[in-house]
Amino acid sequence: MGTGAITGFFDVAQLAIYMFWLFFAGLCYYLIFESKREGFPLDSGLRNGRRDPGIIAMPKPKVYRLQHGGEYLAPHDRDWQDPPPKAQAIAGFAGAPMEPTGNPMLDGVGPGAYTNRADRPDMTYEGLLRIVPLRIAAAEGFDIEHGETDPRGFAVLGADGQAGGTVVDLWVDRSEHLFRYIEVDAAGHRVLVPMNLARVGKRDVRVQSLLGSQLAAIPKTANPEQVTWLEEEKIFGYFGGGTLYAEPSRQEPLF
Repeated sequence: MGTGAITGFFDVAQLAIYMFWLFFAGLCYYLIFESKREGFPLDSGLRNGRRDPGIIAMPKPKVYRLQHGGEYLAPHDRDWQDPPPKAQAIAGFAGAPMEPTGNPMLDGVGPGAYTNRADRPDMTYEGLLRIVPLRIAAAEGFDIEHGETDPRGFAVLGADGQAGGTVVDLWVDRSEHLFRYIEVDAAGHRVLVPMNLARVGKRDVRVQSLLGSQLAAIPKTANPEQVTWLEEEKIFGYFGGGTLYAEPSRQEPLF
């Protein structure tokens, strides 16, 4: 027998490749199994509400210990506790498109959908609030870059060119060292406009997703100096909804 041969028909190279195949199959199974801790079992969309776990069985609940305290269990029945969407199917088959039945910009439908994340603020590695107003972060040295436009005091214009509020502050991300939100006084309410959905000009700030009159209805924060994960989801959901539903013409075909 030659070098590396175990028998006349089997050698070390064959053993190595078979072991690799076995390992790779086990790895694929493990990754699919662990990925089912969220988003499964799938909603069949049928009227009987049947849930489909798929070919591989559901994993047992596992406890995840969070960095800043608390525990997270997955999978968990909380994933099925969301209220039904305020929309109805436009056809009778499973998976048919949904049409809003209420206020599509606030009801979490279509492009305005959001995830019910934990209602607590994001934290830095040191345990501080990650996203805070500049009026607080300024004590730590945060400020607008010299030579850049300071939008405080600027009017905020919607897609219709109408002013819906005035910039009063900026909210800074302590971890990433960038501005996340523009704080706007709209009809006497303080609301947050995501910085990446606004365009800061020389004399004003423009928001394409909403009309000027719709800025005041942006979901508000419970605490004027912090924003939670859930509140961020609702804010972005509102802007996402506005992209399609802010005015009827946005739902019409281009041609």
